[in-house]
Amino acid sequence: MRILVVEDEPNLNEVISKKLADEKFGVDSCFDGEEVFVYTEMVEYDAIILDIMLPKMDGLQVLKRLRAQGSNVPVLLLSAKGSVEDRVQGLNQGADDYLPKPFAFEELLARIRVMIRQRANYVQSNVFSLADLEVNCDTYEVRRAEEEIVLSGKEFAILEYMIHNVGVVLSREKIEEHIWNYDYEGGSNIVDVYIRYLRKKIDDKYKHKLIHTVRGIGYVLREANE
Repeated sequence: MRILVVEDEPNLNEVISKKLADEKFGVDSCFDGEEVFVYTEMVEYDAIILDIMLPKMDGLQVLKRLRAQGSNVPVLLLSAKGSVEDRVQGLNQGADDYLPKPFAFEELLARIRVMIRQRANYVQSNVFSLADLEVNCDTYEVRRAEEEIVLSGKEFAILEYMIHNVGVVLSREKIEEHIWNYDYEGGSNIVDVYIRYLRKKIDDKYKHKLIHTVRGIGYVLREANE
């Protein structure tokens, strides 16, 4: 999962971004309303945390423009204003949730997870399965044939992205932009390296392979290499 944090107060932006990264989210951050669109034109985000009081373009204007562009990315508004009128205005502009400042990070994290599930129509569970593979996106537990598999943060992030897109061929570029931060400057084969790590843990000891290469395009998670 990849999240954009839009908050003009540097310390708060840094704290939120670091804590989300510790929870295995891919995180980008920016500090004014206009900068949001530089990021969203380049990256498909799973959620945006958006402060209302921003320089250049306030959060409500950003939200209105995102929705006018047809974006349905889940948006959680942050604001020091916590009145009913303020919350209603934000929700009416197309926000998925609203959290007044100050807040506990645990509540922010819970609201993000609920918001993403609701937008994706996951009603009761955030546990996904394919054949004998089970991925719990809340607890970060992975099992295959009832055997627990321990993944690193990046390995889990890639598997989570793939199991949210079962049967969809994902290009290397799509995986990289979804998992790594905007300013990441790694090797050109970083996705291939992590797919090898995943295959070793997810597929190597099992007869039926789930991670498949589509030559010249990328990778797909599915039961059979059709």
